[in-house]
Amino acid sequence: MDVPVSSPAIPGGNKTIAKSEMAKFPIFGLIYKMGSVLVDRKSDKSRKESFAKMKRVLDMGLHMCIYPEGTRNKTNEPLKPFHDGAFRLALDSGKAIIPGVIFNTRIVNPADKIFYLIPHRLRIDFLPPIAVTETDTVESLKAKAFEVMARHYVEVNGE
Repeated sequence: MDVPVSSPAIPGGNKTIAKSEMAKFPIFGLIYKMGSVLVDRKSDKSRKESFAKMKRVLDMGLHMCIYPEGTRNKTNEPLKPFHDGAFRLALDSGKAIIPGVIFNTRIVNPADKIFYLIPHRLRIDFLPPIAVTETDTVESLKAKAFEVMARHYVEVNGE
């Protein structure tokens, strides 16, 4: 649910990172091809190429929407551990990270069901930007983003 929910909600032009297999779906595939940087997560070459493409997107003045958990969260925790890519991109580009937290996707698309959608209102909250500093590392940026996003998720859900 991340890509169709977040991309239209982002103020300004943007592209999302998306699994290359999503491009195979009728209708959605065309949308994914046009509005996303596609990556085959099983291919080192594809991951490297997608990183370069994401840098070009940022250089064009667009936002790059990346989902740091990498896949859907089937745990009871608010967030899964983050992968490094988004934070490496922020360090390489010097661009701030604008965290976004999407709510109610577990209701709309339960993790234990395939191709199953229940109508329900979704919500995305964009949080204050996290600036990249000279002393930041991938790990420090990842920890900052995780802390801010997890805290917000818990505050909103009252957990």
